[in-house]
Parts: sequence; structure tokens; C-alpha cells
Amino acid sequence: MTDHAPSTRRSITDRADTVLQRLPQIGKLMIIGKTDAVTHERIGPVETVEHDGDLLVCRGAAHDSRIETARIASMIIDISSVMREQVYPRIDFNDAAGNAVVSVVGFGGLEPFEAALAGLSLAPLAEAKAVSERKERPEVAIDDPGRAPLEAALASGHRITIAFEKPGFSQRWTGVVPKVSPGMGFINVMDGDFHLHLPGGSVAHWTRQKAGDRTQLIALGSDGQPIGLSLSAEDDAAFDVVGEAAE
Repeated sequence: MTDHAPSTRRSITDRADTVLQRLPQIGKLMIIGKTDAVTHERIGPVETVEHDGDLLVCRGAAHDSRIETARIASMIIDISSVMREQVYPRIDFNDAAGNAVVSVVGFGGLEPFEAALAGLSLAPLAEAKAVSERKERPEVAIDDPGRAPLEAALASGHRITIAFEKPGFSQRWTGVVPKVSPGMGFINVMDGDFHLHLPGGSVAHWTRQKAGDRTQLIALGSDGQPIGLSLSAEDDAAFDVVGEAAE
């Protein structure tokens, strides 16, 4: 299975939990949770995949993801992404509307990816994937509310948790913010095993609350509804520089 399939896109007809159980065999990979307002990515090998009630939990030094497999209606392999002569194979685990509940991208090339999927029921897809037009985004404003608590956490040096949740999927990262890098219209936080990409303007403001012994900030959009992103820390001082940005 090391040769390219005739089609760069294939469907998987096995059960979603069967496919997700193969993730540890792929090696280094990225698990992506994404909406129009937030992209949250964890990078590294998945060490275990376990059932927790109706959820499947992917764990490892670089992973803490919870997936509701009942929401997954189709699984699409795409091996069309090639950078510097290496294939970055992808699986989109889609809901009934065709939107990704979660996506997985292999970082070790095609061979370990294909080996991990050996024996699964795969069918080539004739239709090409629709290419979405890249949005032109203005530079992130200096006073963009999305920046404030992340830059406060960077300045404080405290460990924080950056969590993402949407229907069918949740994921989190905990660590010291290494850098906040606005660019290409996004607020970016990137560590070796974690990437956050937050489009400028996604956060209208943050609401602050207590969650046990932790301070939690929940990001709200312009409609006043949560966008699926939250920050938390054991020490209130982690976000002290936020000022009026969190209420």
C-alpha cells in the first residue's frame, strides 16, 4: 500500500471507532479541531485511544482529544497535499452535513499512513475536492480582544490551558505561552506540539468565571455566544493584564 492510489481521495466505509483506533500506528500526526472562528491543533504521536462512554479519547504526551463517534457520518482520505516532496495525508471525519467533526494529518509521509490503514475498506472517489477560496483578512488590530488574555498569559509566564470545544469534539493544551504572533489576519500561538489560529475579530469579548479552583475565560463572538474557545489557569494573575477585556 505504499504506492499512490489512482485517486488522491478515498472514502472509508468502516466504523469511525475502528479507524480512530488505528491512529497510534500512524506515528506523528496532527489532530485538528476547527470552526470559522477557531483552529486548535495538537501535534505528536497518539499513544492510546480509549472508550469513555459514548466518546473516544485520544491521549498522549501531545494529545488530549475527545470525539463523539456517533456524529461521524463519513470519512474521507485525501493525499493531495504535498510539501517539499513529502505527502501529508489527511482524514476528514465528517458529520452528516459534510463538515469535519475532526481532521487528522499524518506527518510521517504516506508509507506509515497507508500501513496503519491496511485492511480497511477503502473506495476511490471520482469527484475532486472543492477548493475553498482563501479569504483576504486584514491585519489583526492591536486592540483586538482576542489578543489580550493570550498576551497577558505570555507576560505572566503562568501555565494556562487553551481548550476548544464544538459539537462532537473537544481538545486542550496546557503549557506556558511561548509567543503570541499576529500574522496573515490571525492571532497565532505556536509551540512544538500545539497550534492555535484565531482569526482577527473572532472574539468580541471574554467572560470570566470560576471553574473549581481555576479562573476561566470564555471567548464570546459578536453575537454574544461562545465560539468554543476558553482559557483557564490556577492562578488569577495569569490574566491580570486583561483589564477591561474580560468581564
